[in-house]
Amino acid sequence: MRRLNKHLIGVDQGSVLMFSDFESGGPMWTGTGPRESRQGVRFAAAFARPPAVQVAVTMWDSDRRTNQRCDLTAEAVTAAGFTLVFRTWGDSRVARLRADWLAIGELPDEDDWDVA
Repeated sequence: MRRLNKHLIGVDQGSVLMFSDFESGGPMWTGTGPRESRQGVRFAAAFARPPAVQVAVTMWDSDRRTNQRCDLTAEAVTAAGFTLVFRTWGDSRVARLRADWLAIGELPDEDDWDVA
């Protein structure tokens, strides 16, 4: 469990269209085997330290004739942002995908001192 030590708590959220590969014949729609899509996300303002980030698939358009495989995660979370990563594999054909995210964490305070 993460304990938040401050009275200044920030919440930021957003939505990212990860890809729309059926229009361009991209790898998520035409490929097979392991594939991934990465999108960098910057927070509206930096947190004091890396926040907790929750991600979710909010639009999933896939071929009904193949298996639907999905792994969505937040990687490399920093106080300024993170990388949103979608992965699929095998014969899955994903036409497009949108992901939403929510970040909750401590905000910097003007009374914080850096004495390092």
